[in-house]
Amino acid sequence: MKLWDKGYGIDNLIEQFTVGNDRELDLKLARYDVEGTLAHIEMLQSIGLLEADELSLLKTELKHIAEDIDRGEFTIEEGIEDVHSEVEHLLTERLGAVGKKIHSGRSRNDQVLVDLKLFYREELRQLASQVKTLFDRLLALSEQYKQVLMPGYTHLQVAMPSSFGLFFGAYAETLADDMRLIHTAFDIANQNPLGSAAGYGSSFPLNRTMTTRLLQFEDLHWNVVAAQMSRGKTERAVSYAINAVASTLGRMAMDICLFNSQNYAFLSFPKELTTGSSIMPHKKNPDAFEIIRGKCNRLQSIVGEVSLLTTNLPLGYHRDLQLLKDVTFPALDELQNCLHVAEYMLQHIEVNEHILDNPIYDYLFTVEDVNRLTLSGTPFREAYQTIGRQVQEGTYRPTRSVSHTHEGSIGNLCNDEIRRKMETAMKGL
Repeated sequence: MKLWDKGYGIDNLIEQFTVGNDRELDLKLARYDVEGTLAHIEMLQSIGLLEADELSLLKTELKHIAEDIDRGEFTIEEGIEDVHSEVEHLLTERLGAVGKKIHSGRSRNDQVLVDLKLFYREELRQLASQVKTLFDRLLALSEQYKQVLMPGYTHLQVAMPSSFGLFFGAYAETLADDMRLIHTAFDIANQNPLGSAAGYGSSFPLNRTMTTRLLQFEDLHWNVVAAQMSRGKTERAVSYAINAVASTLGRMAMDICLFNSQNYAFLSFPKELTTGSSIMPHKKNPDAFEIIRGKCNRLQSIVGEVSLLTTNLPLGYHRDLQLLKDVTFPALDELQNCLHVAEYMLQHIEVNEHILDNPIYDYLFTVEDVNRLTLSGTPFREAYQTIGRQVQEGTYRPTRSVSHTHEGSIGNLCNDEIRRKMETAMKGL
């Protein structure tokens, strides 16, 4: 069954090529297709295109379909083109001619747009929840280890004292910034395109404000052409959010892999969370974070894929846009899985609290000693040269004391402020 069926068949090769794996991906949209249809028929009844008893029949049957979806018993039958066709087919099969009335005043174009908007809205909420869970874990670790110093590096050279409080807190705050992009993508998705039909509106007296309220959208896509143009624009915003979180998570995974190695030995994990080697019996590999790093690197390419699929498309719907689901649907699943595994691993992280006992880190404190001399009255440049000569002559002996008090430093992490930043970024999600 095809909603555009006009009484003739289509070449099997062309049908298979154009449909692709749309039927499988559409199963993710089934619940949202029912939600959109429920709002649409409520509106149709209000403008006289459905009788009250017809609305009642349709709503009852749509709720039965929704129950099938929730139980995992909903399928798109062989020969049915997509989820929209399947829902209409089921209603027509069960209710007769009244089932054919649900499509009045809408096109598959705005129908799939509504489904996608509802889908992305919910997925972004779930993504935000996963990010917040990891954020909470990182901030808790920052507080737990705020007194434990670790080496800080520039150019991969020992540079200045850092702390595990700073390390974990840095990634927490970066996730708070990423949350702003998630919220932006959510706001773009949270607009109602229903009633734009094929992209140029309808001669039916549709009440688009009513469906906006019923579907709990924040606002309308007012201009019907702009509503259709949001296909691709929404996915681009979603891709930027995915890219941002993946970038942060991938970078953290790299740091953890590095700091887990024997040469650093800053942190470790229980053997049960690592893997081994087929010939080296001593190996405990941080494979989970290596896979997270690889997946997150790959996920960052989504911006390019979405951009290339949508670049320079003229006004109106084009079948290219169908391919956006191939990109965004798996990416959202993969990123959430990476976040879940990362948070699970961090529950079991083991921090080496005596790293700086090793004399190779003595030079971490040169800046502290330069500043100490400066605070005692020595001009900064003279203090710098004094400590520099001691380093060159091999006579430098670190004081190993650290006194950082300004906002966001070792002694003043400002984790409460970082938490407020995250809470602000999440408002309205």
